[in-house]
Amino acid sequence: MANAKLGRPSKEKNSMLRGLVSDLLWFGKVETTLAKAKAVRSQAEKILTLAINSYEDIVKVSKDIKDEKGVKVKKTVSNDGPKKLQARRAMMAYLMDRQEQRKPKESLQAFEARTQGINHPLLEKIFNLYAPKYAARIKEVGQGGGYTRIVKLGQRRGDSAEMALVELI
Repeated sequence: MANAKLGRPSKEKNSMLRGLVSDLLWFGKVETTLAKAKAVRSQAEKILTLAINSYEDIVKVSKDIKDEKGVKVKKTVSNDGPKKLQARRAMMAYLMDRQEQRKPKESLQAFEARTQGINHPLLEKIFNLYAPKYAARIKEVGQGGGYTRIVKLGQRRGDSAEMALVELI
């Protein structure tokens, strides 16, 4: 089903799937037609597997930084290792960037403090939330894959297209 045309030229189909996969990983679920849901599941599982296999690759580096008084201080910084960096770049090339939104009744200062230093919130969510969760599940159950679920919702009014809900488990 990943090679289905979905009634569009390949350039439009790929763009639509990139958007749907990005929405699925950002919001946790997305409602679409059954054919699109099956294609989205395939791509989302590949992205999550890439993150799970590389999220622990971190390299500690010490840097000399000058403080307010001009004194050099050694600071230890965590950088992505080569495997995680390659995975991050592959995800950045495929996924559409989603930006963090202010929560209702959240002050501007609180929002800026919460999002400070985060350039790509979708990638941070994948590496910091989903990858450890699914890696622990793999160790528990001993089974990789199966990170998404498709629930059929029935036919859409108007054109009777079979609708489905794709969600992360």
